[in-house]
Amino acid sequence: MQNTEPRESRTVRRMIAAETGLSVVEETDLEVALDRKLPEAVQVGQPTVVVCVGTCFHRHRRVTDVAIAVNGTRHRPSAQRMPRPDRFRELHPALAPERAASVARDPKSLQDPELRSYRSGFWATIPIPAQERPGELELTAEARLAGGSTAMAPLGRVAVVDPPEPPSYARLAEATGQPLVAICMATFNPDIGLFRGQVESIRGQTHRNWICLISDDCSQAEQFEAIAATVAGDERFVLSRAERHLGFYRNFERALRLVPAEAELVALSDHDDRWYLDKLEALSEALGSAELAYSDLRRVDADGRVRAQSLWQGRRNNRSNLASLLISNSIVGASCLFRRRVIERSLPFPDGPGWDFHDHWLALVAMAMGDTAYVDRPLYDYVQHPGAVLGHTASNRQPSAPVDPPGLRARMGRWRGFVDRWRSLYFMLYLQRELQARVLLGRCGADLTRRKRRALRLFVSTPRSPLAFAWLAVRPARALVGRNDTLGVEALLLRAILWRYVIALRTWRRERPGRAIDDASIPAFAPQDLGRRERHWLARG
Repeated sequence: MQNTEPRESRTVRRMIAAETGLSVVEETDLEVALDRKLPEAVQVGQPTVVVCVGTCFHRHRRVTDVAIAVNGTRHRPSAQRMPRPDRFRELHPALAPERAASVARDPKSLQDPELRSYRSGFWATIPIPAQERPGELELTAEARLAGGSTAMAPLGRVAVVDPPEPPSYARLAEATGQPLVAICMATFNPDIGLFRGQVESIRGQTHRNWICLISDDCSQAEQFEAIAATVAGDERFVLSRAERHLGFYRNFERALRLVPAEAELVALSDHDDRWYLDKLEALSEALGSAELAYSDLRRVDADGRVRAQSLWQGRRNNRSNLASLLISNSIVGASCLFRRRVIERSLPFPDGPGWDFHDHWLALVAMAMGDTAYVDRPLYDYVQHPGAVLGHTASNRQPSAPVDPPGLRARMGRWRGFVDRWRSLYFMLYLQRELQARVLLGRCGADLTRRKRRALRLFVSTPRSPLAFAWLAVRPARALVGRNDTLGVEALLLRAILWRYVIALRTWRRERPGRAIDDASIPAFAPQDLGRRERHWLARG
């Protein structure tokens, strides 16, 4: 890595060296790479958490400890010196793992002349406190080396920006005496027939004081034109197109940024459902003093055939237990109506290593801030079809996997498969939830009850605290008294946490890749790794 360190960093480095008495070696000898991009910006006045996952090794010395510094404040990673055979193969493409210890290479021609890149993996969840003014955050990797010296290398910079001013659509509000509801709809290449049906169901709402903010995620030109034609002539629909494809999570975030200051309430809308005519009115009446109200729904296919009369077949509803909601979401975004202040705490959305869901995050923030209310009847039809993000999961069920042949080799292969699935669970499920819990503690701390704060802290400390691990382990027993609101996801989280220690033990004294595939890199998201019941629930929404 080239030494592009700014003068401020060199000053900090010299100060650290003076305080600790450690010598500091040149940054060009420290090889640091991030697997995930740092966020482009954080918002003034809003605390957040950044997940850093990457590799760090020194060309000539063994790294004994790594820290991530943010403007000089050091944070210890959740894990370090983890196996990264992918990084090793990248730097030594012609070097077979079984020959790694015996093949010599020219030190000047390799970034890793002494084959130290294998045990270079690390990850960290780094709290970023609320910043008072615009500016810049500098992230630096600090590595303590064998012999007592320290090496440093820049990881990157994150801008600190003022929040954007909300637009004003006061002219569109109707003088009905009802609170203005901003309906946030995210579109992306919708089925135009279903989209038109949803638009008509919004137009027919008995709650008349609403506007619909449509954020289009770069749909194909023909479909975007059809979207525009459908809402043309009705000023209550405000259509805005993203400059680049964002994905549904960030597209809903973009839609929420369009909510005007005049709107007291906010609703979420998919582009292919069908609302019942009293949906907004019923949710508004049920809200009371709560932060969020949501309803049951009816699941139908694209032709209107009913698949389920209720969302809660086989699962208990949860509208008060924050720990259960963190572990497994039970509040569907399109069923919600919430107060505007919920989005003020929610934005910007956190960027996790797993599969981000906007409705899960918004529901967590609302429940952390206060109460949630529930309307015990369906208020809309949730349409499942192959083109939907989650409907695709339900509409394309995979056949059962073939039975593995008997024998030691087959059993070893199944074991490696289990370990790899546990790896997916760690990054996509546990680390994702840990990030959400930490952000909630930072942004909603003043509103959290003692019980909610304790639950979040227990979850965050589960990998390090035997008491917290026991708390998570006994939670599935709640199902014995009918509290199956998490569908047993605790068992998946426990496997994920165990993987963290299993992989460390398996590679404890190994400095070179072996024949076994022990990998601590972030895997691609695979819904099949979540388990049958969880996949089925995700498909429900």
